[in-house]
Amino acid sequence: MTTRPFRILGLQQVAIGGADKGPLRKLWVELLGLEPHGTYRSERENVDEDIVVAGAGPFRVEVDLMQPVDPNGKPRVHDPALNHLGLWVDDLRIAVSWLEGQGVRFAPGGIRKGAAGFDVTFIHPKGNEQFPLGGEGVLIELVQAPPEVISAFDAFAKAATAHKP
Repeated sequence: MTTRPFRILGLQQVAIGGADKGPLRKLWVELLGLEPHGTYRSERENVDEDIVVAGAGPFRVEVDLMQPVDPNGKPRVHDPALNHLGLWVDDLRIAVSWLEGQGVRFAPGGIRKGAAGFDVTFIHPKGNEQFPLGGEGVLIELVQAPPEVISAFDAFAKAATAHKP
């Protein structure tokens, strides 16, 4: 395998869907204490979501609580309930180019602005004949990390390396 020209820096988000996001809000906000951060609604993406967060600063993780705008429409953001995982990547364009060269299939739509304002793209849950590698049943969002996340990752990694025996 060739050297990977990008780094995955950590978990950016977990997206959870339900037919009604009310019970999700009760669990994640009222009972677990995650902080509301924003909302996102898209008829085209068939999603109405509340964005809540855990953690702080560059290590903050979003939990997107999603319900479909149209319960019979597509995509079905509530089926499966664990809709997708988002990963911070230090160079999204290089990652996409390299992964496609390795046979990874991406979902339609290409690189675009995501709900949180970062550039994103999705690895398709399933491979096909042209691109045989997919997420093995899991939709994976790659999210361009902003400079502060990259800097925090580098500082943490450097400190961790300095303390190794």
